[in-house]
Formats: sequence, C-alpha cells, structure tokens
Amino acid sequence: MPSDSRTTTGQAEPVHVDALLLVSFGGPQSPSDVVPFLRNVTRGRGIPDERLAQVAEQYRRFGGRSPINDQNRELLAALRGELAPLPVYWGNRNWSPFLTDALERMRRDGVGRAACFVTSAFASYSGCRQYRENLAQARAQVGPGAPELIKLRHYFDHPGFVLPMVDHVVDELETIPAALREET
Repeated sequence: MPSDSRTTTGQAEPVHVDALLLVSFGGPQSPSDVVPFLRNVTRGRGIPDERLAQVAEQYRRFGGRSPINDQNRELLAALRGELAPLPVYWGNRNWSPFLTDALERMRRDGVGRAACFVTSAFASYSGCRQYRENLAQARAQVGPGAPELIKLRHYFDHPGFVLPMVDHVVDELETIPAALREET
C-alpha cells in the first residue's frame, strides 16, 4: 500500500481519489463496551484478564466511554462540510465503526480509490505501520472490489499542525504570573 505518489524528483504528484477515509483508534461508547474494546486492543498479546479489569476501571472513572469517537464525529462533520462533494467515510482500528465496515460501505458505493487520513499524528509502529497493516487486513477481508487505499503522510511536522500548537503554548505561557515564567 503506497504512502504517497512520489516522482523521482521527490515531488508529490496529484493522485485521483474517489473518497477520503478517516482512520482512527476507536474507543468504547458505554461501560459495557470497555472490556470488549480492551480485548480488541490487546488481541494476541496475552494480556491477563486481571490487567484488563484494572484498565477497565480507569475507563469507568470517566463514565465508561472514550471521547475519541465524539471527536472523530466532529472531525467527520467538518471534513464532509469542507470536502463536499467528495464522500468522507470513517473506520476505526479497535471499535465501531470498524475499518472493514467502512471499506464494505465504500465498495458498495463504488469507491475505487480513497485517501486515508490517520488521526495519529506521529510516526511509530502503532501510529503508522500498524494502521497500514490494519488497512491491508481490512481490504483483504472485504475482498474483490475493495477500494485501493493511499495513506496520507504524517503531519506531526506540518506547519498547519505545528504553528497552532506553538500559538497555544505561547498563549498559555502568558497566563502564568510573570514572576514564575522564567522557571516555567
């Protein structure tokens, strides 16, 4: 699965896509989702049930749900408004809506190629390569007719991400009393 289309000069060439796929981690929506969600996250890693119960208790302190799906719904609405008429789909690695379900909908809708925007900003195994693996697995599960997927670059160093973070830090530093700023 290509990460982008590069020429030998290193410049990106435009690639036609039929849709955008918002790709995220996913999170439990209710207390009854927490343990099944944690089992999805830790599948194949041999994590004992006692440890899952400890982590589940931490989720219960916050109402047994993660804010990530609500944040993704807001992002999805904003992307749909900004990119219309390009269709925007959403699929998660670990909880509903799952990547396979999103790719199945895309196939039914006739999407041939989609750009994939992963909400994890940073390059790491779980923030990059694992998403590539998940996307390839979902494509294989959907089978013939599954859309081609082009994962967009990470954005941890993109000015559109970095500059607002700098602005927020500067703004917050200004809220610290002047006498304490030098130590901050």
